[in-house]
Amino acid sequence: MRTDSEDVWWLLRVGLTHGLTDADWLSSRGFVGPLGEATARDRTGVRDLIGAWSRSPTTVLSARPAGACRPTGISERTAVTSMTDQALEVTGGVDTHGETHHAAVVDRIGRHLADREFPATGTGYRQLHAWLRSFGMVTAVGVEGTGAYGAELARTLRRAGLKVVEVDRPDRRTRRMKGKSDPIDAYAAAEAVASGRATGTPKSRDGIVEAVRTLRVVRRSAVKSRTQAVNQARQLLVTAPESLRAQLRGLSAAALAKACARLRPGTDLADPARAAKAALRRLGRRILALSEEIDELEAELKPLTARAAPELLALKGVGADVAGQLLATAGDNPDRLRSEAAFAHLCGAAPIPASSGRRDRHRLNRGGDRAANHALHTIVLSRMRWDERTRAYVERRTGEGLAKKDIMRCLKRHVAREVYRVLMRSIHTTNTGRNTAQSDLIEAA
Repeated sequence: MRTDSEDVWWLLRVGLTHGLTDADWLSSRGFVGPLGEATARDRTGVRDLIGAWSRSPTTVLSARPAGACRPTGISERTAVTSMTDQALEVTGGVDTHGETHHAAVVDRIGRHLADREFPATGTGYRQLHAWLRSFGMVTAVGVEGTGAYGAELARTLRRAGLKVVEVDRPDRRTRRMKGKSDPIDAYAAAEAVASGRATGTPKSRDGIVEAVRTLRVVRRSAVKSRTQAVNQARQLLVTAPESLRAQLRGLSAAALAKACARLRPGTDLADPARAAKAALRRLGRRILALSEEIDELEAELKPLTARAAPELLALKGVGADVAGQLLATAGDNPDRLRSEAAFAHLCGAAPIPASSGRRDRHRLNRGGDRAANHALHTIVLSRMRWDERTRAYVERRTGEGLAKKDIMRCLKRHVAREVYRVLMRSIHTTNTGRNTAQSDLIEAA
């Protein structure tokens, strides 16, 4: 027969492994009474398991803790209510596609709670938002492709008051290890936000800058198509008969398009010369139509760009096209960029260390938004030709032994700093005007 100390040892061992839930076993050993209350032995010197009480009733072993296990004056009902009233903090993640979006939810420590697929429609966005809210307080939502399939979803969630974080797709190494599926990608987006690895703020895409970007997409495609048509016309002239080449030799692109549009090939296209005239006439008409379309788009873009950032157009070397590209890169909320260094890195103008041994140097950044980098390159080229201060700087740095590409890298970094400050002032003015307009509408209502 075991002694009291042995009973205590076995009770501790079973309690640690079974969670002290077997009331019958405790009752058979004399530690728990009929109502589940733990009772102490009457022998002097016998203590409870934690050595806190020597003669008073033990309450630590009870299945429903009382006394020393909860503060005095708080009822069990109040304690349970306070526990259930605390909202669970969750983080969402969305893997976006053209027709459907797959959402997932994790808690604060990254445990997977649930995932579900929703249609990529207005109703689906509202259902996704309500589904996320059903799990508790949503701290943030990580969305893949906020600049593509997830653009409207990001706007909807932001208007609903949720914090939206831009999440990049997992790298190839992670995909090889964990696999690839919609639920896996959705959970990966949620975990990236919950762990703090993803912190980027997406573009809001709800203002005048988004309008400028949309029109620029059409203009860019029109310019590329016109360039392609001009190159095709010149290539056809290389193999065309000499009689046709003599008529169109030495003409500029605009003059060539007009001359080709006036050609009369005739009805019999079996002749190579007449077929060449027919092809050139169609290309000439296409070039003229695209030129007209480009002129119309430029007439629409100039006032929008001047309205979005008039100070940007006042900088040396900055025209409507360059300003529109820089605005599109920064977005309607350039304040999402932490500093001018972050903007320079976004534009691919941040210096990259390339030192070795005794040589201390930096190289060009080949990353970032290459269209924005091209805009900065255009500004630098213009200033190197027409701005006296820039020309003096280039002369001084050349005398110090720097190559031309290194000098241009330094100038791009300077221009990025200047452009960032102007953009921040412009967005501050725009937000102030927007808030004033909203206040006027509220007062009028």
